[in-house]
Amino acid sequence: MRFLRVRDLRSDSSRIWRELPKQKEMIVTNNGRPVAILSAVSDSNLEESLAAIRQARAAAAVAAIQRQSAEQGLDKMTPREIEEEIAAVRRKRSR
Repeated sequence: MRFLRVRDLRSDSSRIWRELPKQKEMIVTNNGRPVAILSAVSDSNLEESLAAIRQARAAAAVAAIQRQSAEQGLDKMTPREIEEEIAAVRRKRSR
């Protein structure tokens, strides 16, 4: 996997676009930190690529929520406590 700077993307974009199909993906960095992923796609795999990216983001979000819940001790709630919490939120929303 190749890393490239935002500056490289601006100054040498034609070379980068030529290399992308061979590299498959490149990581764009800004001040040494990753900020974007360039991924080669084609007309035939665009929808599948977008679906895979969205699925990966959703899985990462669920994992983050689970970690946060465990850190707060919420993973030890009983089913009854969960139902009570849901009911309290619903009552609050209906006001």
